[in-house]
Amino acid sequence: MRPSRRSHDEMRAVSFERGVLRHAEGSCLVKFGETHVLVAATLEERLPPWLKGQGRGWVTAEYGMLPRATHDRTRREAAAGKQSGRTQEIQRLIGRSLRAIVDLEKLGERQITVDCDVIQADGGTRTASITGAWVALHDCLSWMKSRGMISTIPLRDHVAAVSCGIVDGEARLDLDYVEDSDAQTDVNFVMTGTGGFVEVQGTAEKIPFTEAEFSTMLGLARKGVGKLVDLQKLAVA
Repeated sequence: MRPSRRSHDEMRAVSFERGVLRHAEGSCLVKFGETHVLVAATLEERLPPWLKGQGRGWVTAEYGMLPRATHDRTRREAAAGKQSGRTQEIQRLIGRSLRAIVDLEKLGERQITVDCDVIQADGGTRTASITGAWVALHDCLSWMKSRGMISTIPLRDHVAAVSCGIVDGEARLDLDYVEDSDAQTDVNFVMTGTGGFVEVQGTAEKIPFTEAEFSTMLGLARKGVGKLVDLQKLAVA
């Protein structure tokens, strides 16, 4: 039995609360169990200099963790004067995941910045961020469409992410912190609603994993992402 008393193929409770920020064009509080992430999508009428004049927009992301999101206080990165390598890697992953399903030409020469701030962490902060970011981005694009800035919502698909791992020799879906810290293997799957892959991040922490184990985790991930996409559809319906 898992510490959370879930079955091996069971997700944590997942929820999306939309419109939680007054000023953001799109926002969402996403919860994967005890992991809570506040996501805000901001429209900016500007582009990075290297994109100007190309007739297309850009979607980027920033990620951060509040000091008491974790069991012990973590020093603010602003106080340290630089972002950690982990933070940079995660926010780049979020940006790539969102750009994979946006028609940037239909966005016009505009930028949408998606901020993902972890207010409580219990494993899977990057997967929760990506999944909630799609909802906030959708609402930002809907805001633009309602004001005649774009004629259609330029989303080609859904995108969501989930973790899987081998813990005590068993393949499990959606690891929380206790499981993640003790996993023999940890894999993050970023997938679209139609089943395409955006990114797969897999690491053997103790012993290498086999092709059969990877196939089992992939099957769990497809099930988990399918559920997440269904929840996204319900959230924005």
